[in-house]
Amino acid sequence: MNKFLIALAILAFFLIGFGIWQSFKKSPTAKINNHEFKLQIAKTPKDKEIGLSKYKSLAKDIGMLFPFEKPDYYSFWMKKMKFPIDIIYIRDGKIVTIYKSAQPPKKVSEGLLIYKPKEPSNMVLEINAGLSNKYKLKEGDKVNLNNI
Repeated sequence: MNKFLIALAILAFFLIGFGIWQSFKKSPTAKINNHEFKLQIAKTPKDKEIGLSKYKSLAKDIGMLFPFEKPDYYSFWMKKMKFPIDIIYIRDGKIVTIYKSAQPPKKVSEGLLIYKPKEPSNMVLEINAGLSNKYKLKEGDKVNLNNI
């Protein structure tokens, strides 16, 4: 009985320690031109389909990253979006295309613009509209990803 309690106490100690370590783990970020964005990662196909459309707004320096397995011409649209965003296509750690202030549709029946990169990309970063201008982001800028 004593050995069982000791083993249980050791297991509890490790589980609590692991939980504390997880809480201190850093959030995923993207750093571009000395500016850091905290990221939400769209991991599953469902996450990628819904994207930011489930939100009414986005905090100032938060973005959503859409990683893909291989570079391609991935299309994005503003279906069910409630606020404008900047859409940044990335390939191998560099910006290849930026769509500034992509607007949500005014009506459900309004046709949706389709946004595609100028060249294949393997990631897309969505941030609040205007931030790419504010932080002077441009094609060719390096994107440093951390804790992805």
